[in-house]
Amino acid sequence: MTQTLLQLDLDPLGPYFGANVRGIALARATDAELAAVRAALVERKVLFFTGQDLDPDTQVELGRRLGELTASHPVIGGVDDDHPEIYALDSADDGFADVWHTDVTFMPRPPLGSILRAVVLPPSGGDTNWADSQAAYDSLAEPVRRLADQLTAVHDGNREFGYYLTQRRGGKGSVWDGEVVTRLDPVEHPVVRVHPETGRKGIFVNPGFTSHIVGVSEAESRGILDLLYAHLTRPEHIVRHRWHLGDVAMWDNRSTAHYANRDYGAAHRVMHRITLRGDRPSGPATKV
Repeated sequence: MTQTLLQLDLDPLGPYFGANVRGIALARATDAELAAVRAALVERKVLFFTGQDLDPDTQVELGRRLGELTASHPVIGGVDDDHPEIYALDSADDGFADVWHTDVTFMPRPPLGSILRAVVLPPSGGDTNWADSQAAYDSLAEPVRRLADQLTAVHDGNREFGYYLTQRRGGKGSVWDGEVVTRLDPVEHPVVRVHPETGRKGIFVNPGFTSHIVGVSEAESRGILDLLYAHLTRPEHIVRHRWHLGDVAMWDNRSTAHYANRDYGAAHRVMHRITLRGDRPSGPATKV
């Protein structure tokens, strides 16, 4: 028998992408509510919850109820010894995310999704933007979609985290997929990712971690990536969230990219993120 999902009270932010979820206290959510949230996350790709009272313990517990948690980050340790799953993005410690990216695509199995809560906010600024990679793919011209379907890209974490791993962690990072991260070998992923739950295609390259396209010249790679980045971040593919204390955002890492505005000067901003374990990305040309 097919189980009927609870109907959430959603305030959509666009026709297909993003929604505010009303009437759920995440720290005390029922199994039925979280099952509905999980389904809405796949459909709407990024969800926002206001007025939440999560702390480190309840944020981790929420994540465990939604899926299998990863370490905080392959390279950067947890916020404290009791919460190795929480990645603290602290502006006082260069914790910025002001480049378009999809979380941790430089690993063979990037996270399925992320759960982010506001801890310290500047008086103004610090909004976060999300881009819908599936809508972006769908709105590409058909010949460009055909080209992108055939391509593979290299993702490299060394540009952002190589120095941190070697100099600040002594070459010993976190345990990721059962192994201690001691180096960041570039990985290959399809330029177009097929979502494992819906079968929809989405653009799966990002300026933060994608270094180049495989099998083409440097100039061709740069041109293709610039085209895809510009298209991915067109205004009609984006939702923007203005943070307030008590806000929580969840997003599907398999169908989105995001960018945190760094427009608050010397003011302090701290966000706590956890991530759910994902699978190896598959593309249209992936052989089963």
